[in-house]
Amino acid sequence: MPDMTMRQRMLSVLQGRQADRVPFIQYDGIIAPNDEVWALLGRPNVGLLRWVSLHQIRAPHCRWHREQTRINGREGIRRTLHTPDGDLRDERVIEPAYGTSAARRHFVKDPADYKPLMAYLRDCQVQTDVKGYLKHYQELGEDGLPLLAVQRTPFQQLWIEWVCLEDLCLHLADLPELMEEVAALMMNLQRRVWQGVARAVREGVPIHFVNFPDNITAPVIGRRYFRRYCLPCYQELVALLAETGKDVPVYVHMDGDLKPLWPAIGESGIRGLDSLSPPPDNDTSAGDVARMWPTMRMGVNFPSSVHLRPAGEIHAAARDILQQAGHTGRLWIQISENVPPGMWRKSYPPIVQAIEDFGRP
Repeated sequence: MPDMTMRQRMLSVLQGRQADRVPFIQYDGIIAPNDEVWALLGRPNVGLLRWVSLHQIRAPHCRWHREQTRINGREGIRRTLHTPDGDLRDERVIEPAYGTSAARRHFVKDPADYKPLMAYLRDCQVQTDVKGYLKHYQELGEDGLPLLAVQRTPFQQLWIEWVCLEDLCLHLADLPELMEEVAALMMNLQRRVWQGVARAVREGVPIHFVNFPDNITAPVIGRRYFRRYCLPCYQELVALLAETGKDVPVYVHMDGDLKPLWPAIGESGIRGLDSLSPPPDNDTSAGDVARMWPTMRMGVNFPSSVHLRPAGEIHAAARDILQQAGHTGRLWIQISENVPPGMWRKSYPPIVQAIEDFGRP
């Protein structure tokens, strides 16, 4: 079998065919400039996933304001959302190594803050941007694929984007009717996003999979809220895409501990786990997935902690993942969580070598 391009390998996993070898992929530019990675490892050995949205959200009667600031001596961002029913503001501290951020003040603190949030959600309009998606698809060429993201499901969106987890849990317990109203507005907005994706699939836009960027971990969401706020979203989008007559798997970014959610995941209809984080960092291995769900694709994040180990142990950890699920044709190994700064030059080569040693099916 002649060597495949990385895009061909990735499509083989998505479409249930055997590739010439297991793909090794990183989120586009997450660790280092792609050219530096390719210079070290060879362009055919590292593919790309680029986060892309098919939708744009416009709220004509609301306005965002963003400014740089300093928070406790560190670089930060202050964002203000102006709505007809009041303003919301958050503050985030920048993490310098990868430019990510963490909230120091959330938009929603008190129940009264949900009024402007709901005003914003009601005002939101969804515009589908096929041209933008196609531009990314063409730019990636044979190096990879767009990772088409829809919005987070309501519980995940609330605690990641709007309100701290502790306050959210109190609000869910104390104000269930209000929180159901907020979740319903989010679901209404999500459905318009999903409909745009389904319409693009019907029109022949090359969409090979769709991803919920949910960052699922069981200790945060628990069984009850996962079933209440996530499962219906996953099932609804799966059904909507099935109606197109095209085979477009739905993925979910599940990068935490998952064991308590295994039964519900099995009921969800999804066919891909993005950023599945196996032991020693988290509790669900590629072998667990391969045994439990015969059609589930695995975008396995190489465990972040293992990048710190000696090269031989990195190779052995990659070999272990490959032996558990590599010849199922449903696995690729990816870098989708932060690697300890500067470690990629040491850790990437033994991962690639393990894939080469593992060989063809």
